[in-house]
Amino acid sequence: MELRQLRYFVAITEHGTFSKAAAKVHIAQSALSHQLAQLEEELGAALFLRSRRGVTLTEAGVIFHVHALSILRQVADAQASVASMLKAPSGRVIFGLPHSVSHALALPIIAAVRLELPLVNLELTEELTGNLTQQLQAGALHLSILFDDGHLDEFLFEALVSERMSLIFQPPTQTGRVRASVTFKDALKQPLILPAQPHGVRPIIEEAAFNAGLSPPNVMADISSISILRNSLLAGLGQTILPVMPFKAEIESGLLMSLPIRSPALSRTVALCHARHIPLSTAAQAVSVVARRVMKELCQKKIWTDATFISAKSGD
Repeated sequence: MELRQLRYFVAITEHGTFSKAAAKVHIAQSALSHQLAQLEEELGAALFLRSRRGVTLTEAGVIFHVHALSILRQVADAQASVASMLKAPSGRVIFGLPHSVSHALALPIIAAVRLELPLVNLELTEELTGNLTQQLQAGALHLSILFDDGHLDEFLFEALVSERMSLIFQPPTQTGRVRASVTFKDALKQPLILPAQPHGVRPIIEEAAFNAGLSPPNVMADISSISILRNSLLAGLGQTILPVMPFKAEIESGLLMSLPIRSPALSRTVALCHARHIPLSTAAQAVSVVARRVMKELCQKKIWTDATFISAKSGD
């Protein structure tokens, strides 16, 4: 198996036809077909389904595509790291963010990397946490923000931020005495809209309820999209348990309300993670340093609402 065969395979996947892929990688279509045939023979499996309209990946092709991208990325990282020894960090860095923290982190990290690491091509991807975990394992991401629910041991990670969670809901139409907080027990009884398992805060909430000897959350709908969840709250279709940051604008404008959870207080730990088995490129290491500092500044300046910076390192 040769690197060029992996590049040809990825090109065919991306362009959907042999002719377009051949033009992209600057070889004859017959030579491209021959190289793919050798690759499929070595793997013992067909990678594409052919049709008049082009090609699509087989089940084996889908699996191999993840590994091919990871291998090619690691080769590019190695080349960039060697080149960076004598100059500023450069190269592509793919950084994964969960939906519920992108509002706090995305723009500050982009601005800081652009200012401090001008030769780094930062690509932010916003995904569900379960998807981010899989992509980080496969090597499709260099770095990712994940939530430390006690199951991050497969990664190298640093717990950086403790983020308080609140009950968030549409304000009542009748005015009356406004509570300052809500017990965890009472919050769990509300008609809740939460991310589906195993994404986001769902496992954290369910484990906290179990540890406190409380009933599971009263989930009336599973919604893993922050934008759909926001619209559902604004329509009065239910309540949620999340940090306030994704709904900061709506809370400040009075469209939504939030009550901190007590007895016990509920929080989630935000961690910066990367794969144990894949060395970080020089560029990715530089981005991780910038991201850590950005998160610390956002907490210390109270820009990241209800967030406290954690200095201790974890997962080494």
